[in-house]
Amino acid sequence: MVATINPTIEFNFSSFDRNVNTTTTNGSAFSDNLDMVIRLALIVILFITMLSLGCTMEISKIKHHLTKPKGVAIAVGAQFGIMPLTAFCLAKLFQLGPMETLAVLICGCCPGGNLSNIFALALQGDMNLSVVMTTCSTALGLGMMPLLLYLYSQGFSNLVQYVPFTGITVALIMTLVPCGIGVLINYRVPQYSKIIIQVGLMLMLISCVVIGVLAGIFDGGKLFTVLSPQLIATAALMPLIGFTCGYILSTLFRMNAPGRRTVSVEVGCQNIQLCSTILKVAFPAEVIGQLYFFPILYMVFQIVEALFFIVLFRCIQKLSPSQKETQVHTAVERAAEETNGPSVTYEGTLQCL
Repeated sequence: MVATINPTIEFNFSSFDRNVNTTTTNGSAFSDNLDMVIRLALIVILFITMLSLGCTMEISKIKHHLTKPKGVAIAVGAQFGIMPLTAFCLAKLFQLGPMETLAVLICGCCPGGNLSNIFALALQGDMNLSVVMTTCSTALGLGMMPLLLYLYSQGFSNLVQYVPFTGITVALIMTLVPCGIGVLINYRVPQYSKIIIQVGLMLMLISCVVIGVLAGIFDGGKLFTVLSPQLIATAALMPLIGFTCGYILSTLFRMNAPGRRTVSVEVGCQNIQLCSTILKVAFPAEVIGQLYFFPILYMVFQIVEALFFIVLFRCIQKLSPSQKETQVHTAVERAAEETNGPSVTYEGTLQCL
């Protein structure tokens, strides 16, 4: 007996297959276009952010700190010493996967970001040191970041082959060019620097929300794969360890109080825009997946923890007497002692009487 297929049913199945293929093709094209938009947006945001960072730099201040490089040397050494080691140890501790480990290492090896300048200002730190440290870490990152990634990736089996050294170097050069343009603008036409800085900071904060919405549309529920307990713990601990170790190290080298607070926030704050751009642009989408959101998760904890330290610092300031009040009180006591004699002698005389 020979089985026959109804031509009408066969036609319906063929139409269904064509509709599924057409829908899949259209969805894939939309995803590719949206992915390209996110990549270009990250590059533009990185350019504007680094341009605004360059506008905060003054050549005279850079020269002044380079002639007395103790503070800068301590700060830069802490930046490229503490954070990469912290990222390496946390990846080992939580037993992260290869690509998760690489995302965490790239974030840990990045130079300092411009959010640290805002935090240093809020903590009444050394603003000149903050700006110069960000400048030096950005310039040194061109050599230090690939070197540190190569060294620390040796601690994981076959991880070094996944590191896109060429893409990372290109991204770092992309940061130096707008940064240099910003320095030139601040030197030639400083009246425009404040506008560029304000626009850059606003764009940096708004862009995180916009890119998050676009990526949510693009990736759907897959975005929550980044929010694994191990990655959340890593993103929370990295800035906290950076803030704490930066303060301890600067204290051991006997830096003054504003310098200690500055080194602390500079070590804990990473260049999130650079890290996100590297993860999104230097890696294929099917390899990196949604892990380019890890730097944004890091930034959230970085801001929350920095705000906690700022509030704590302000509370301590209000509860403790100010330095001026202490100096005035000491001067009044000395004047009274010179006029009436020491208070202890006076009390002893009363007791004798």
